Amino acid sequence: MAFSDFKYPDVIAQLGLTYEPVDDLFAGVPSLPPLDATRQVMATTSRLATMINNEKARSEWIVAPLLGDLWGRYHGRVGLYSGVDFQADPAADLTGYCDFLFCRSPQQVTVTPPTVMVFEAKRDNINEGLGQCVAGVVGAQRFNRRHGVNEPHLYGCVTTGSLWRFLRLSGTALTLDLTEYNLNQADRILGILAFAVGVPAPAVAA
Repeated sequence: MAFSDFKYPDVIAQLGLTYEPVDDLFAGVPSLPPLDATRQVMATTSRLATMINNEKARSEWIVAPLLGDLWGRYHGRVGLYSGVDFQADPAADLTGYCDFLFCRSPQQVTVTPPTVMVFEAKRDNINEGLGQCVAGVVGAQRFNRRHGVNEPHLYGCVTTGSLWRFLRLSGTALTLDLTEYNLNQADRILGILAFAVGVPAPAVAA
């Protein structure tokens, strides 16, 4: 099965996971305001994406600028990959395309461990992307272990661009954050992304 073949909530039993919902998984995580340049660009691109209203437009014009804002702060010291064919665990058929991946390793041509966050961008239905995202995060966990890396926590996100929903995988324990963040909370979203990457985002000079 490819990532996209997994459906929520069936994926939980299929991949041998336990499940716990929580009201605010990232309580206490500090916010990270977007750069002024990001705000200015997204004031236009988010309107355009909403008007076109398909997954590609939302991925390119809302999700990518926000992820790019975070990536740019690290000056290539973390990896961000878009539309990558992620052969996470071919023996278990955990393969397929991920809309975006964050890795806590320098940017390279191909994905390198440790992979720490998997994203799925959907047009208008968060729940439709949860199964695929969970499978992608499990695949990332197995990819890391195959390369001798054992990350205690990995994260996933399903987003329409306008709405963002996060989850965490710790061993076989899946925790789903019941809080949905909207694009007006971009500082909260960026703070969570930086926390999930696991390396403090460098300060930006005023």
